[in-house]
Amino acid sequence: MTPAPTVTTLLRQWRSGDAEALDQLTPMIYGDLRRIAARHLRSERPEHTLQATALVNEAFVQLVDAEMQIEDRAHFLAVAARMMRHILTDYGRARRSLKRGSGVAPVTLEEDRVPNFPSTDVVDIDEALQALSSVDERKADILVLHYFGGMTYDEIAEALNISAATVDRNLRLAKAWLANELKDD
Repeated sequence: MTPAPTVTTLLRQWRSGDAEALDQLTPMIYGDLRRIAARHLRSERPEHTLQATALVNEAFVQLVDAEMQIEDRAHFLAVAARMMRHILTDYGRARRSLKRGSGVAPVTLEEDRVPNFPSTDVVDIDEALQALSSVDERKADILVLHYFGGMTYDEIAEALNISAATVDRNLRLAKAWLANELKDD
């Protein structure tokens, strides 16, 4: 009876191109990778959405694809720990970027400028705006610029080369049309 191969032996065989070695290696190291992932996630915020299993899977995929010579089990786990840290850092940066608007300048909307749409479903609003655009493109543009672009009447008037009074009139008509369209849905 031959002794079971060690993690180090399987790592070397895998790096030499033996795909079966990876299949044998995976269950041997999975528990260690889960422990590393759990340790990393303990230091994260309580509402963190990335789970240990997902972190392990992402790190494992990156390890499999990595073009590096892994010497032994300890080296493999050290590389895995660094990869998990990088994954968590990238995840945090992406979350912060999304949370902060990805570099888009913030727009403060006054309460009276926020539309009171009967439906809050963004798909319904988009479809209604497309329908309005097919009927009267300028009214749809004014509505989008005012509510979703945060532009003032004067800024819209300048952008569309019309008067502020025309912006006001068209905006009131567009709001009524849109409210009626969304009410029917």
